Amino acid sequence: MNLDSFNLKGKVAIVTGCDTGLGQGMALGLANAGCDVVGVNIVEPSQTIELMKQTGRKFVDIRANLMKLDDIPTIVDRAVTEFGRIDVLVNNAGIIRRDDAINFSEQDWDDVMNINIKSVFFMSQAVAKQFMAQGTGGKIINVASMLSYQGGIRVPSYTASKSGVMGITRLMANEWASQGINVNAIAPGYMATNNTAALRADEERNEAILERIPAQRWGTPEDVAGPCVFLASAASDYINGYTIAVDGGWLAR
Repeated sequence: MNLDSFNLKGKVAIVTGCDTGLGQGMALGLANAGCDVVGVNIVEPSQTIELMKQTGRKFVDIRANLMKLDDIPTIVDRAVTEFGRIDVLVNNAGIIRRDDAINFSEQDWDDVMNINIKSVFFMSQAVAKQFMAQGTGGKIINVASMLSYQGGIRVPSYTASKSGVMGITRLMANEWASQGINVNAIAPGYMATNNTAALRADEERNEAILERIPAQRWGTPEDVAGPCVFLASAASDYINGYTIAVDGGWLAR
């Protein structure tokens, strides 16, 4: 086993939604493994910019609204203009809306589906075309969820979108593996991020969640950084269409 296969020196990664949380953790993990990073966010990722400076890798900050498809060509063009190539895409940007299924609105359905699944597919399509033009293959890493496997409650569009992420991960892997493009996904469990702040603040709910997790703790952005680096590296060259659960054992219960 050659540990150099995990080395990403000279590689270029696009990471969407990396201003905080899991996206930030994955962007920093890739940078620490040697990647230059193109960050795509709807807001300025001030903290990420400062943390990226400490890695010694270049970080290109792009502002885009992934609820629409209009910005995708510009993102790809900017990355190629800055670095001459793209090697890795991490589709992390996503949102969640909560309400009972009986009351769930069309707007909340559409907003979540547009960014969580529609933009994932069309970002992947655009970057895959660049990979094919380069002729060197590439890595696409999607962010699924425990709710790719389970139904959940009060998050109908999130559940639908994350189930879809796992499905199109397999579909794209089937079509593009022969071109040297690996498409896989990471399914985080209960993570200590902005999306779960309310759950962690609810003492009773927090305790119930921790009792259900064999690792007995919430996950952190650092917990997804390692699997992301693995899936971005040559060490995962024969893994195609797979979703890795990073959940402290939640799904094993």
